[in-house]
Amino acid sequence: MRIHSSDHSWLLLAILVILLSFSGALSSDDKEKKTKSVDKKKEVTYDGTSLIINGNRELLYSGSIHYPRSTPEMWPNIIKRAKQGGLNTIQTYVFWNVHEPEQGKFNFSGRADLVKFIKLIEKNGMYVTLRLGPFIQAEWTHGGLPYWLREVPGIFFRTDNTPFKEHTERYVKVILDKMKEEKLFASQGGPIILGQIENEYSAVQRAYKEDGLNYIKWASKLVHSMDLGIPWVMCKQNDAPDPMINACNGRHCGDTFPGPNKENKPSLWTENWTTQFRVYGDPPAQRSVEDIAYSVARFFSKNGTHVNYYMYHGGTNFGRTSAHYVTTRYYDDAPLDEYGLEREPKYGHLKHLHNALNLCKKALLWGQPRVEKPSNETEIRYYEQPGTKVCAAFLANNNTESAEKVKFKGKEYIIPHRSISILPDCKTVVYNTGEIISHHTSRNFMKSKKANKNFDFKVFTETVPSKIKGDSYIPVELYGLTKDETDYGWYTTSFKIDDKDLSKKKGDKPTLRIASLGHALHVWLNGEYLGNGHGSHEEKSFVFQKPVSLKEGENHLTMLGVLTGFPDSGSYMEHRYTGPRSVSILGLGSGTLDLTEENKWGNKVGMEGEKLGIHAEEGLKKVKWEKFSGKEPGLTWYQTYFDAPESQSAAAIRMNGMGKGLIWVNGEGVGRYWMSFLSPLGQPTQIEYHIPRSFLKPKKNLLVIFEEEPNVKPELIDFVIINRDTVCSHIGENYTPSVRHWTRKNDQVQAITDDVHLTASLKCSGTKKISEVEFASFGNPNGTCGNFTLGTCNAPVSKKVVEKYCLGKAECVIPVNKSTFQQDKKDSCPKVDKKLAVQVKCGRDKKN
Repeated sequence: MRIHSSDHSWLLLAILVILLSFSGALSSDDKEKKTKSVDKKKEVTYDGTSLIINGNRELLYSGSIHYPRSTPEMWPNIIKRAKQGGLNTIQTYVFWNVHEPEQGKFNFSGRADLVKFIKLIEKNGMYVTLRLGPFIQAEWTHGGLPYWLREVPGIFFRTDNTPFKEHTERYVKVILDKMKEEKLFASQGGPIILGQIENEYSAVQRAYKEDGLNYIKWASKLVHSMDLGIPWVMCKQNDAPDPMINACNGRHCGDTFPGPNKENKPSLWTENWTTQFRVYGDPPAQRSVEDIAYSVARFFSKNGTHVNYYMYHGGTNFGRTSAHYVTTRYYDDAPLDEYGLEREPKYGHLKHLHNALNLCKKALLWGQPRVEKPSNETEIRYYEQPGTKVCAAFLANNNTESAEKVKFKGKEYIIPHRSISILPDCKTVVYNTGEIISHHTSRNFMKSKKANKNFDFKVFTETVPSKIKGDSYIPVELYGLTKDETDYGWYTTSFKIDDKDLSKKKGDKPTLRIASLGHALHVWLNGEYLGNGHGSHEEKSFVFQKPVSLKEGENHLTMLGVLTGFPDSGSYMEHRYTGPRSVSILGLGSGTLDLTEENKWGNKVGMEGEKLGIHAEEGLKKVKWEKFSGKEPGLTWYQTYFDAPESQSAAAIRMNGMGKGLIWVNGEGVGRYWMSFLSPLGQPTQIEYHIPRSFLKPKKNLLVIFEEEPNVKPELIDFVIINRDTVCSHIGENYTPSVRHWTRKNDQVQAITDDVHLTASLKCSGTKKISEVEFASFGNPNGTCGNFTLGTCNAPVSKKVVEKYCLGKAECVIPVNKSTFQQDKKDSCPKVDKKLAVQVKCGRDKKN
């Protein structure tokens, strides 16, 4: 066929257009691949020594900070303080039920803005470890798993179960694809250097037998198949499948961790617990910073190159996010407390530890390990690089009662009881885990003058139902009834009593007995409130039992089942049950009446006030509020207004006078409170409840409280501002001078100053200055910061000396030696090893 010239030109033009379009499409595809692909040169790798980031070995000091447990407004300061504390990495879980509370509907805004949180970490020049879950535990409701998963047909959590794996894979890919799109992986130039899939699975693996092992292998293949250019870990999973790294959780991984399951994997510590999380009914619990420092030094002396403090900042379980019985305040004894303030000396002593370890960096990463055992109680671990001066040593004394002497490289050292001395040049002690040089602080809760002005409480009381329509033949399981939309579920039933069932003897009453699987319960009979009962974190089941007055004919029983969160651990969580399980009347003339399976039960979910949203301004007008009478029944809502506490210090509400319930401020859920559950010391486990400044307006803030118990006293509630303006030092005269005096130069440890001597440092926060010396003693003082007392030995000029060095200053340094405090050169107690205890008060100048 012959083509005319005009046809030919049109054909060429058409071909050219097609080629250009195809070229553009390829260019666009290539661009998208370039944006989303990883750079092999930037991949994070590892060997038997450490992680390797951008071709460099690193010692990693990490801290857990969970983005939903603080507000976006708090994040920058918390992250900044973490970096100033010597951390170079932040670890966080990813909370599935925060991001996908409804199936298919994802949320990444507000406290759920994971991308913003990670970018703030990146802005501070720090790395990120991302712990994906799907299960996280974390003392978080349902272990981070969304409720709707329970209702997926045929599902079994955390095992080789098709529905669970399908939903997990979809969720994991949503999160990881989002991170990849934002170029947040280290292989893309971002901060994420390490990932974790699953969490402490070995604790439940036996329950699932072969399916458990298959699930772990599947989870490992899932994340590695995405080729993101970072290593992955499984914590407390010694049989983690290759190339997954098995990591340690615990308090003393330097002694309890069996080590990596392959020689080409590094020793990583994913959770070093800085304290014990609290549950309602607990007394105060702490873990000393000396013990934490000892454990970290021990781990690094035994080939460890990564430690993560769980938690570094615990924060707050806002709203209804805590797991069952867990307090609203979370890991408050961490280096940064619930409010993001530095808890000293925990914060400072660990900062000094990181400084000391950094001086040992070259030896730890490139040196050859050696061990000497001078005695049963002592051990020397050191690293040398043959042919160089690079050497670092850890001298350990495991004697818990007394100091020990050791000889190392021709020199004698005294090591205090149960401590480790760090020598970054194998000669100079720059840090001892048991000797705290950093200052101490005591936290103060100051009653606000501005916020506590004659509260005008108004109340609305829920109606207690006597008969709810229903056809259930047993009380419905409470988790399934509430679906995590509320803490409350109603149960009603009716039963008839004949005259022959009632005793004629005076005072001889039948007994109502209710056995419950948890968590708490309120009971009414014929409209009369009988009382309440509850379990505990350790023993969730309980029995409510009380003599009752029955009437001839029909009687009405009402129960309110109460949750304190969903479970966060264990196998077969999807089949965990709670709520009333057995109800009976004992002591009737005809015997025991079992109401559990012989009556029809009616059910109702939640409070009327919850459904109407009366915790927020827009819902207030939906009910009729009455003036507070001074004595109200249980299930009452209280509302009032208050002005924001003065200053910009952290703020909280003290729930004195109250029982158990929920708090909102301007519609934001502050959390659950439980003042009536007392610890063995006779005190509530938590009294103050954090109100972030971002929840507040300058004036007319709405406070709404839902109170379960009757006859409470809301007039005793008050607002407080929090500071750490009580600053102390407590240092022995024979302690090692601060590690801050030392640096490393040309492979040698050198003093920064000519005169290295022991000093006590005190520093106020912000623009505050030392306004008063409240206590000072050089001798043998007793007590702790906020509670010092004089001992039998004291230099009389102690306070005068400290005032000279410190008054009116934002920070001060006091020499700790006899010549400073014994100016008359007389020592009234020469046989006493002296300590300096100082307590000062910080405040603002009137100008500030």
